[in-house]
Amino acid sequence: MMFDPPYPPGLPIGAEWIPTATRPVTFPYDGSAVAEAPEGTSELAVKAIDEAVAVKAAVAALPSRVRRQILTDTWQAIEKHRAEFERLLVLESGKPLVDCRNEVARTIVTLQASAEEVARLHGETVPLDLLPSGDGLVGFWTRRPIGVVVGIAGFNYPLLLAAHKIAPSVAAGCPVVCKPAPSTPLATLWLVHLVRQAAVEAGAPAAFVQLVTGDAEVGSALVTDSRVGAVSFTGSAAVGHQIARAAAPRKTLLELGSNAALVVAEDADLDAAVDAVLRGGFYASGQACISVQRLIVVESVVDEFTNRLQARLGDVVTGDPRDEVTRVSVLIDERSTKRVLQWVDAAVSAGARVLAGGGLDGGVIQPTVLLNVPEDAACWVEEIFGPVVCLRTVSTVEEAFALVNESRYGLNSSVFTRSLATAFRAIDELEVGAVVVNEVPGFRSDTMPYGGVKDSGIGREGPRFAVEELTVTRMAVIRPA
Repeated sequence: MMFDPPYPPGLPIGAEWIPTATRPVTFPYDGSAVAEAPEGTSELAVKAIDEAVAVKAAVAALPSRVRRQILTDTWQAIEKHRAEFERLLVLESGKPLVDCRNEVARTIVTLQASAEEVARLHGETVPLDLLPSGDGLVGFWTRRPIGVVVGIAGFNYPLLLAAHKIAPSVAAGCPVVCKPAPSTPLATLWLVHLVRQAAVEAGAPAAFVQLVTGDAEVGSALVTDSRVGAVSFTGSAAVGHQIARAAAPRKTLLELGSNAALVVAEDADLDAAVDAVLRGGFYASGQACISVQRLIVVESVVDEFTNRLQARLGDVVTGDPRDEVTRVSVLIDERSTKRVLQWVDAAVSAGARVLAGGGLDGGVIQPTVLLNVPEDAACWVEEIFGPVVCLRTVSTVEEAFALVNESRYGLNSSVFTRSLATAFRAIDELEVGAVVVNEVPGFRSDTMPYGGVKDSGIGREGPRFAVEELTVTRMAVIRPA
């Protein structure tokens, strides 16, 4: 089961791979060894920024066709090794195979879309003569790279999240230094290797894309460097807030998670809503920032909905993530498992009722549904990041929407209804980055603008929108001789 890395040992910094100490990466399901991963240091982080700064001008000057070719060659290389990437993601993350297949497919789409965005980087003319002082002047603006980008990705979708940092940076002409989560560096190392190979073959410097592993000290060295143009981070709100303060005044793009809500209106298709909870609450073993966590059901249909949900919970298969049928497996580590179970126990002690699950089965948290969860319980208020869905009942859709908004988070939410008026009211009133009607809140097309409001972050991902975030306008004002 050991992974034999198809890339050199060490860390890809500058033009070479620098030898480092290593640490083991283990399979979360049984603790077996997967591979040895290079261990970075704050000194190596600074060196990576040095190298990025050294190639910044050359990267910014690369022709559009070169940047597009790098991204095209990279997605084609991933397609060639698709099955190996899927297997590697299962081993280092413990995520079910079905979710890892989806992650690789979405990574390819992200790279393809980023390649297309290269051709859409353009500016506009500006009518400067709206005031007399502008008479005779010609004005236009263009988009220029923001500079060195630091991309920090989470453990739950290591390949995809890294692609959302790296690919738009390449498209925009920005050198990028990526830092994967310490527990899941392997697929990202392979991705960076493929991008660097494509860059060199296209005539670009290898230091266009670099990677440094390590702990919070390494992350701090990256985000506090004054030579960085932008920091793009996916992770917890607490860490994101620290990064925003540490990086200031440099630009930060923060995707900080949520406690996503799904509203079931009185006129909802209940079978479709139940299916959405099963698909949207437990995919990636619940370790997704837009998985269904808060389930808000109008009381006139709650009994029927709950009965249908309970009858189908057995469809969610738990076990070995390598198995084709598994939908819920172990969490990333034992600490996460203990925390989730503690939050569930605390909610039950405070008055919640367990409809299903609530315990462990061979180290895997059973798909859990809690009823009547207190509004101040951690598993309602915070992001649980586990296979737990919390249900509360309300009298009306109006109450449901108010309850959705009573959260410090606001990433994605969904509503199930047959009413066009209710759907548009949700779009108008819900304080979130995306309102999804009659589908899981976890729906994300990798080409749409993705991001949240409130404590769910700032800025938008999705290649078109990330490229805009990673470029700055440069105005040209000309008085012809």
